[in-house]
Amino acid sequence: MDSHIQSPQISLVIPVFNEEACLESLFDRLYPVMDGLGVSYEILFINDGSRDRSAALLAEQFRRRPDVTRVVLFTNNFGQHSAILAGFSFSRGSRIITLDADLQNPPEDIPLLLSAMDQGHDYVGSIRRQRNDSWWRHSASRFVNRVRERTTDIRMTDQGCMMRAYGRHIVDTINQCQESHTFIPALAYTFARNPTEVVVGHEERYAGESKYSLYKLVRLNFDLMTGFSVMPLQLFSLLGMVVSLGSGFLVAYLLLRRLIVGPEEGGLFTLFGIAFFLIGLALFGLGLLGEYVGRIYFEVRKRPRYMVSAVLEQTHLQEDQTV
Repeated sequence: MDSHIQSPQISLVIPVFNEEACLESLFDRLYPVMDGLGVSYEILFINDGSRDRSAALLAEQFRRRPDVTRVVLFTNNFGQHSAILAGFSFSRGSRIITLDADLQNPPEDIPLLLSAMDQGHDYVGSIRRQRNDSWWRHSASRFVNRVRERTTDIRMTDQGCMMRAYGRHIVDTINQCQESHTFIPALAYTFARNPTEVVVGHEERYAGESKYSLYKLVRLNFDLMTGFSVMPLQLFSLLGMVVSLGSGFLVAYLLLRRLIVGPEEGGLFTLFGIAFFLIGLALFGLGLLGEYVGRIYFEVRKRPRYMVSAVLEQTHLQEDQTV
């Protein structure tokens, strides 16, 4: 077996979902960078059930460079999270780097991450030098960062950047976890002994449209809060105690006022407003509790996180594998 395939020093994991417009440019830029490093490597493309020609383009690239290219084909679309986990599972390198296929993070910055690892860091996050996202995505990401910093012990300047580097022991630990819903960079941060961050470039998407939406960013925030901390439940419990005490004092005040002043007009809408506020607070609490219960529901089902239809690699072709 070829040494590049058997025990590469670097494994590059790239999830792909409907990226046919970007792939040829990605190939043209990525392979020269990796060849120029002068170390053994493999590039793992995870086709996440693409409905365009992405799978065909990946297969063609495998035929061009079978020595360093491997392609994992999912049976369906399981999401970027599952694609990265599959890449971690199939990776063989001592250092694993994740990268988006849309060229928003330039492949030419990969040596920056490796240089940081050479300095002894086992997890290297990235900070986008100049973000070229829309204003709402930039604002939403900043809001998510602030909420995460206040509810967990995880400190990441830019959690939305895919370009990251992981030591082998971190990836092995992540592979042992069986969580269906989590945030991989945050999970890696908790396992890292000496994490750091580097500044990388950020460009507009080469082609196509972003797969992220406001809803997915909100979902990410909920996964971060409920997956790494119980502080939201504790804060809501504290808020419930404060509101309950306040409500008790208000009822006592209104009762005394009724006994002293007598019946009054005009207070009905105030009571309605207070009642609506308390009802809304209760519904929010139920929704927060539902997030934690929902995580338990997904975990106890023990369903496979992804299903692989085929693996294209130099040694053999594996079919119908369920993970």
